[in-house]
Amino acid sequence: MKYLITGGGTGGHIYPALSIANEIRDKDKTANILYVGTEKGLESELVPKEGFPFKTIRVKGMPRRINKESFIALKELLHGINDAKKIINDFKPDVVIGTGGYVCGPVVYMAKKKKIPALIHEQNAFPGITNKILSRYVDKVLVTFDEAKKYFKYPDRVINVGNPIRKEIININKEEAYKTLDIDKDIPLILSFGGSGGQKKLNDAMYYFIKESIDRKDIQVIHVTGKRFYDEFVNKFKNDNIKLPKNIRVYSYFYEIPEALNISSLVITSSGAITLAEISAVGVPSILIPKSYTAENHQEYNARAFSDRGASVLLLEKDLNNSEFSNTINRLIKDKGVLAKMTKASKALGKINAAERIVDIIMEVAKK
Repeated sequence: MKYLITGGGTGGHIYPALSIANEIRDKDKTANILYVGTEKGLESELVPKEGFPFKTIRVKGMPRRINKESFIALKELLHGINDAKKIINDFKPDVVIGTGGYVCGPVVYMAKKKKIPALIHEQNAFPGITNKILSRYVDKVLVTFDEAKKYFKYPDRVINVGNPIRKEIININKEEAYKTLDIDKDIPLILSFGGSGGQKKLNDAMYYFIKESIDRKDIQVIHVTGKRFYDEFVNKFKNDNIKLPKNIRVYSYFYEIPEALNISSLVITSSGAITLAEISAVGVPSILIPKSYTAENHQEYNARAFSDRGASVLLLEKDLNNSEFSNTINRLIKDKGVLAKMTKASKALGKINAAERIVDIIMEVAKK
């Protein structure tokens, strides 16, 4: 069977697409998979590394307001539709899967115009504009949050399947993780990171918390600043003549996030869809600080879906107060009963077999 997968722009769209592609490859040994993205998007780096054939179309995001850029984007969209038509005519897919980002628009639309079965996957609680438009044409709309269903015109097409995650997240040996990361299993571990690029507001709040906790022995902290914020963050400690103890560690980037997630007592992070999927797969309590500058403010919608179910404490960037932030951490870490309830709620939100379920639905749709 031939599968055409498209999705791009950010890792939030690309990584789920790659998880789906890998699951297809595992399930269908004769699968012929083609990934369609843009030349300048992150997908052009990530997809070839995974070993999948990759083709590009011309397309740009449409500005919110009508201006000169709107006409340039419209021209590119027409080129993109033509590019998508050529790729689909050449490849002749049995099914098309879109995971969001403006690159999906021309590809999924053209597939449905040619009466090819098609599905889209929406990662966030508040859907992106491309997926909202495409939902009118596709056979199935796969979502991660129940909250997303109300934004689609045809709710009977919507299925909550969760967000695909890295398999290593749920296959971690905790005993080995404690040894690898040199973490004392009898002392709570607080893991904080602001997504792959870091988050300034979180860094500022964590600086205050670490500074006031510098002599504490009853906690362990791993804080990931993001590469662009690292020098500024550590220089603050140097300027204040503060030397970090062994139980408090600061990194620019941290490759062992799967291990750390599995042995953390509390995670403090922003609210990207992939991060939340991984947190809930493990079942770890969290403090969520959604980034206020994301498209359609979708991170706040994601975070509220978790806080409303008791899995997380939600703190908005605009309301972030250093002392309140530190008090929230200390209150949670000291209350094992509350942490246990949050763990249970987080686990209830997790869907560890999302990729398998998605591929089952793809194959069902393709055969109709």
